[in-house]
Amino acid sequence: MRLPAVAAALLLSCACVQATEYRRLDLAASHIRFTSRQMGVPVDGAFRKFDASLAFDPDAPAAARGQLRIDLSSVDTGLREIDDEVVSAQWFDVRRHPDARFEMRQIQSQGAGRFQVSGVLSIKGISQPVVVNTVLKAGGKQAVMEGTFVMKRLDFGIGGGVWGDVRVVANEVTVQFQLVLEP
Repeated sequence: MRLPAVAAALLLSCACVQATEYRRLDLAASHIRFTSRQMGVPVDGAFRKFDASLAFDPDAPAAARGQLRIDLSSVDTGLREIDDEVVSAQWFDVRRHPDARFEMRQIQSQGAGRFQVSGVLSIKGISQPVVVNTVLKAGGKQAVMEGTFVMKRLDFGIGGGVWGDVRVVANEVTVQFQLVLEP
């Protein structure tokens, strides 16, 4: 009699430990930040508006899919003058290209909560492949995915005219994100 009860308890406990598939972002707790350099001086900023569609199970990363959309007009460097400049035609050209998109193509587990995310980043009608190493920290019903990558702004036509001179504004922009994932 006791053996079936123990077996049932083990089966129930195994069902409770199954991995969670994450389908939403907690936008209020998530952030996308960047750092560029102007004449050698760091300029930090963030994008305040973005959204995502997502389906990601850490135990089955090959089946993951998702897309992140960033509202480029939501750029915030803390300086109104810079924010007004970077939405102009020479920079993001938000009138013609209001958003940037990252389309996830593949996630590979690297073990110990580390994943390599490959996809395509599209800005100003130009698409480039991007590979990002991320860390996933799960706790409770939420998980936090963090990562950093360097993009080359000129590959996307960002910063024309005098701003195209990499001695004035560096070509490399470091993008850092923290995405809070929910079931």
